[in-house]
Amino acid sequence: MATKIRLKRLGKIRAPYYRVVVADSRTRRDGRAIEEIGKYHPTEEPSLIEIDSERAQYWLGVGAQPTEQVLALLKITGDWQKFKGLPGAEGTLKVKGEKADAATAVAAAAEAAEKHKATVAEKAAAKATEPAEGAEEQEPASDEQA
Repeated sequence: MATKIRLKRLGKIRAPYYRVVVADSRTRRDGRAIEEIGKYHPTEEPSLIEIDSERAQYWLGVGAQPTEQVLALLKITGDWQKFKGLPGAEGTLKVKGEKADAATAVAAAAEAAEKHKATVAEKAAAKATEPAEGAEEQEPASDEQA
């Protein structure tokens, strides 16, 4: 039986997410799968990619062929390099940073707003105290036409 490692689409119309599955090559895209080995959420920032490396290595070892999209994901996670014996097996997967505490985020935003208000007030005060230098020199243009 020819097996493929491919994506199974789930989610709403404009909010897709995928499961990385091993399936018979003749089954439908979202049809029955032999095994689910990971998930992929492309709409998150950065994209969430979770693949069970041990199971991916097993299925690649017994001859399952990844699709182009899954091959790209395997290269990002480093599983493809590990399977082929290439350097770079650690992958280039970006991990979402830790969320800041909500209270500290609010305090930081309030502090930034206060600094902005202070600079705007300083600029307004500087304009008000500065003499109007060019006001006496410029006379209104007369509308004389000859």
